[in-house]
Amino acid sequence: MPLPLAPIAAVAAKYGAVALAGYALVRQVQQAGRLDQRSEDALDELDEGISLHRPRDREQVNGAARFRRVIRLGTDGPGIEIDASALGRLKMRRV
Repeated sequence: MPLPLAPIAAVAAKYGAVALAGYALVRQVQQAGRLDQRSEDALDELDEGISLHRPRDREQVNGAARFRRVIRLGTDGPGIEIDASALGRLKMRRV
């Protein structure tokens, strides 16, 4: 039995147009990133896990998180190292 391609083509054209519009929007809003070696070094020095602390001399909360794992396919297969780290700050002031 032959497969009717007209309904599939209409759906593909609709989703393709939406994807193209989304790509054009992201491309237009996208900014050139920059690499700051001090930030890279700070992220490399983080301990694994999640930590929050609040300095007594400031009205802010600082947080840090790091997740580092090696995933292997099989026992002797090639591995992938995942290293995700983040620093955050929340400042609240009375004005």
